[in-house]
Amino acid sequence: MIDKVKKRDGRLIPFNPEKITRAIFLAASEVANKEGITADYQIASELTEEVRKLLNRKFAGKIPSVEDIQDAVTKVLIETGHAKTSETYILYRAERSRIRNSRSRLMKTIEDITFLDANESDIKRENANINGNTAMGTMLQYGSAVSKEFCKDFIIKNEHSMAHDNGEIHIHDMDFLNMGTLTCCQIDLKKVFSGGFSTGHGFLREPQDIMSYAALAAIAIQSNQNDQHGGQSIPTFDYALSEGVKKTFKKLYAENFYKALFMVLGNAFERKAIIDSILKITDETDSAKISVSDEEKNIEAQKISKVYSIDFEQVRKLQAFVYDETLFETDRKTYQAMEAFIHNLNTMHSRAGAQVPFSSVNFGTDISEEGRMISKNLMLSQEKGLGNGETPIFPILIFKVKEGINLNKEDKNYDLFRLAMRVSSKRLFPNFSFIDAPFNIKYYQPDKPETEVVYMGCRTRVMGNVCGQEQSMGRGNLSFTTLNLPRLGIKYGIKTSDRNTADLDGFFVELDEKINLIGEQLLERFEIQASKKVKNFPFLMGQGIWKGSENLGWDDELRDIIKEGTLTMGFIGLAECLIALTGKHHGEDENSRALGEKIIRHIRNKMDEMSEAHKLNYSLIATPAEGLSGRFTRIDRKLFGEIEGVTDKDYYTNSFHVPVYYKLSAYEKIQIEAPYHELTNAGHISYIELDGNPSSNLDAFETIIRAMKDSGIGYGSINHPLDRDPVCGYNGVIGDTCPSCGREEGDVPFERIRRITGYLVGTLDRFNDAKKSEVNDRVKHI
Repeated sequence: MIDKVKKRDGRLIPFNPEKITRAIFLAASEVANKEGITADYQIASELTEEVRKLLNRKFAGKIPSVEDIQDAVTKVLIETGHAKTSETYILYRAERSRIRNSRSRLMKTIEDITFLDANESDIKRENANINGNTAMGTMLQYGSAVSKEFCKDFIIKNEHSMAHDNGEIHIHDMDFLNMGTLTCCQIDLKKVFSGGFSTGHGFLREPQDIMSYAALAAIAIQSNQNDQHGGQSIPTFDYALSEGVKKTFKKLYAENFYKALFMVLGNAFERKAIIDSILKITDETDSAKISVSDEEKNIEAQKISKVYSIDFEQVRKLQAFVYDETLFETDRKTYQAMEAFIHNLNTMHSRAGAQVPFSSVNFGTDISEEGRMISKNLMLSQEKGLGNGETPIFPILIFKVKEGINLNKEDKNYDLFRLAMRVSSKRLFPNFSFIDAPFNIKYYQPDKPETEVVYMGCRTRVMGNVCGQEQSMGRGNLSFTTLNLPRLGIKYGIKTSDRNTADLDGFFVELDEKINLIGEQLLERFEIQASKKVKNFPFLMGQGIWKGSENLGWDDELRDIIKEGTLTMGFIGLAECLIALTGKHHGEDENSRALGEKIIRHIRNKMDEMSEAHKLNYSLIATPAEGLSGRFTRIDRKLFGEIEGVTDKDYYTNSFHVPVYYKLSAYEKIQIEAPYHELTNAGHISYIELDGNPSSNLDAFETIIRAMKDSGIGYGSINHPLDRDPVCGYNGVIGDTCPSCGREEGDVPFERIRRITGYLVGTLDRFNDAKKSEVNDRVKHI
């Protein structure tokens, strides 16, 4: 008689038939409930007796394991005609096994986070913006690991969890899924500044000078970052902060006029009285501004001459001096404000102090003198770098290129375009977005900056809207999930079979299955987000940052307003998918190129169909693959072995990009990748890799940017080596020795700063192994 059972951990425990009876009864009850009947506990007891007899025969003189008993239960259920109960029992058994494996995996993850250095653990470098060796970074990773496993076991559907674990899809930011956070937001700073705002710890008044504008802009970004798991972007930074320049100029103008009048009048009037008087006069004449006309100056001079009994011509001389002095001081204060803004965003902490806010600013199209002053000084501050000359990681600067505004020599802001290229050639930023791209220009209306399509630094784009007004302000991505395209290519291509041609029919059938799976998963996550309330996100929703949230109460649900965000599907490894299908990627073969566009267009069409069916903004993004870049590859190599050109590297190629190791010209790469920008309405980017220091040839730099614009690229950047010697502070290209001080790399290594996924994350030691490998494989485009 069986009287003991061997547990999975090796312990022996008494055999308890009642546990078998209960398990059978629960499975039978689930089946009975679906059929509208009641399960019979007595039948479960009788089946348990049959299981006991089977075990006694099979394990006479032995001790069965838990798995042995479960196998016996399954066998008895099937042989006695209880097939449906058997199926339910098997599913229950598989689910319990999955949860056990999840717990084991969690404990291994916790162990690695606790005991391994970041250099030894990809887990601790999954997010290059988090220092995995710090106490707060470690604590954040603990929470992330536990939350992910909890969501997979108890929140999301089993088929979604299994697809993620199996590497068919990747659910991004799963650790935030149960919290219902949204990914990112385009912040309307003018709206935030109007009347002031609260951070939850105190109310901040509406700013009155450019220093305050810049400081509060950084605070708004930091505060909003604590309510979201993605990034924060300012769509119209130059327009939003130009008002701060105006207020600063006006205040300085009055103060400087007081000083000038004091020299003429002596102490005849009090300081405050003169300043108030000048402010009144400039309000009446609208003359205290940078772009003041001669007529306005004359009217102002006449009034001042009359009020203070000073000769008109003398007032005009004073006026000219005051204007020049005020312009100089305003420009200096604006530079200091932009410098402080950049320094703040590289030192402010968010998310329990584990990282700086992931921030982006779009600018370059405001042609007012105040807006131009913002753009100029923002870029000059970026060019100077941080305190020791380090390249700022954040904010990601994005220069908006627009014909008629800054693209051509006759355009008002062409000088800013040239400055943007100079700064980018030295600091990797700004990146460049192109308003004239066909899929962007259709939204554009002159003199309405809110109609300009903008980007997050990583590449995210939000504009189209089936639920309301088409704008970027106050909207963002809700969540996104990525498809493993190479997996489908391997299954239906020529690389791992005797086929001479790819089974494209089978490929597209399963592609549709995966698209539908991701669509369902995004909707499942949307329901969690929609059930959250304003009070769950006190700044994002409580301060009216998200579009429409200002109309909700503290306890109102978010469903009706977050639907204006995007539900996004992404993809990775189009190149490897094509190699697996046809033997060649889209950079080396015309037929593969046509097939690549067909695949991505098919996915985009399916997203559009889902948008229409659900009245939600389903969209397609060219996935910014950081932590994901090696995950799919490791899983697929284990499943299918090492496949040349597909799984033989540590990473899959980023989204639709031509493989980084493939040699071609910059123009060829742009032409091949440009069509995918139109298809990926939720975001995209194309890079060009240059060697050496491009600042020595800005005309060549400009040629590449213009080629991007002319080819229909939406968002692009130029990569180049950016090294720094932390000893002498030299920035530039460094080989084995520093060109400035002649020091060889030794105990104090040179900082090798590189860009991934659209945003700069710093030195190579912060990248995971897959991204390091990808960076090392990159060839230059000449």
